[in-house]
Amino acid sequence: MTAAPDKIGSYTAPAKKGPSVEVKIGIQNVAREIVIDATGSEDQIVAAVEAALGGQALDLRDERGRRVVVPAGALGYVDLGEPSRGRVGFGAS
Repeated sequence: MTAAPDKIGSYTAPAKKGPSVEVKIGIQNVAREIVIDATGSEDQIVAAVEAALGGQALDLRDERGRRVVVPAGALGYVDLGEPSRGRVGFGAS
């Protein structure tokens, strides 16, 4: 029995989605910030943040397919990191 190349045991490896950008989101009246590695180009993420500043909810996905939605009125700050191209080594997923 041969497994599909993207499966190891019961774990399904996430699809390669290209570059990601570390995004730190501060929420008003919440002590902890949200930190995700959002998928997409830096321009796409900046456009999503600008739309949130215009009143729409901030809607981002991370490398594992999880979705983070923050209401525009709750945003305290958004910090965008450098785009990362890929990881090598033990921490790579």
